[in-house]
Amino acid sequence: MKVTPTELPDVLLIEPQIHGDHRGWFVESWQRERYREAGIDADFVQDNQSFSACGILRGLHIQNPHGQGKLVQVLKGEVFDVAVDVRRSSPHFGRWTGARLNSENKHQLWVPTGFLHGFLVLSETALFSYKCTDLYHPETQFAVRWDDPDIGIVWPWDGEPKLSDKDRDAPRLRDIPRERLPD
Repeated sequence: MKVTPTELPDVLLIEPQIHGDHRGWFVESWQRERYREAGIDADFVQDNQSFSACGILRGLHIQNPHGQGKLVQVLKGEVFDVAVDVRRSSPHFGRWTGARLNSENKHQLWVPTGFLHGFLVLSETALFSYKCTDLYHPETQFAVRWDDPDIGIVWPWDGEPKLSDKDRDAPRLRDIPRERLPD
C-alpha cells in the first residue's frame, strides 16, 4: 500500500496493492493496523454506497457537530473527488485538493473530519463507497456551493453538472457563520 499526502497534509491518497492473475484480482481495501500505521487511526461506524450517472455532482457536504472522517473509493466507474479544509483554526482554511478515483486504479482518499467533501461522476455511471467515522446526522449536515469562487475548485467538466436542489441552493463558504464551522 502506498500512501501519499496531498496538498492538504491531513488528506491522504491511498494506492492499495492489487494482486492479480488470469483469474482476476484481489485488493485489501481496509485493514485497521496497516491503515493506522499509515496515519489513519479511525474507528469506522457506518459504510455507505451511492450510485450516480455521468455529470452528477454530490457536495460539498459536511456535518458539524458529529463530523465524519471518510475513507472513499469507487467500486465501478470514475469520479473526481474533492476535499476542502474548513477547520476554522487551520492554516489551510478554504483550500481544496482533488483526485480521480476509479475502479481501475482502486485508489482511495482519506477525508478527515473538518473537511467539506464532494465528487463529480466522470464515467457513464459510478458506484461510490465510503466508510464513515460517525453516524449520519441530517440535522447537523450542511453544504457549501460546489462552484464557490473563493474556494476555486477546478472541476474536470465543461458545463453545468446535475445537482440536487440542496446543493444548487447551497451558500458560499463566506456566508456560513464561523461558529457553524469545525474547530
